[in-house]
Amino acid sequence: MNRPPAIILAGGRSTRMGGGDKGLREVGGERLIDRVIARIAPQCGPIALNANGDPTRFADLSLPVLPDSLPDHPGPLAGVLAGMDWAASIGADAVVSVAADTPFFPRDLVERLQAAAGPSGLALAASPDETGKLWHHPTFGLWPVALRDDLREALKGGLRKVVLWTDRHGAGTASFASSPFDPFFNINTPDDIAEAEKLTELA
Repeated sequence: MNRPPAIILAGGRSTRMGGGDKGLREVGGERLIDRVIARIAPQCGPIALNANGDPTRFADLSLPVLPDSLPDHPGPLAGVLAGMDWAASIGADAVVSVAADTPFFPRDLVERLQAAAGPSGLALAASPDETGKLWHHPTFGLWPVALRDDLREALKGGLRKVVLWTDRHGAGTASFASSPFDPFFNINTPDDIAEAEKLTELA
């Protein structure tokens, strides 16, 4: 299978962390963004970063920095849309999204998303909680660029809940085990950083 480009979603405002860029926080002596890049790079083609504000704070990464293409922080789908537009501009058929605050995602994420894609080419990652209920992780997906104008119109119309749009387009689901830990554990608070320090031993 071909390796699609990837967009790292870092456009959130990190309110529960007290502001700033979560991706620049350190876990196990390494910045989250560096952990995410190291994990996605072997799985994908070119990489870009979705972030708002001054792009020079990420200059050391030497990656394209793409702001949301819609105003007022409409959520992660705006970052996905920026990634889809960028992927289209470089001639790719799809883009994979990963979150900058989720450093332990699967090392076979892209392969499994591609295998799970629905007829539209769309797929989301998922993992079960402790009760066995499957939860989708909409910041981890495979997004065909052919749907970007549809997504743009949906966002302009007020759509914010990712799964409403992905269900409409028959997204496939790539389900990943959540044992010995949930690979989609994401860091939102200082307490989560402490938990992530422990997980570095397992990941």
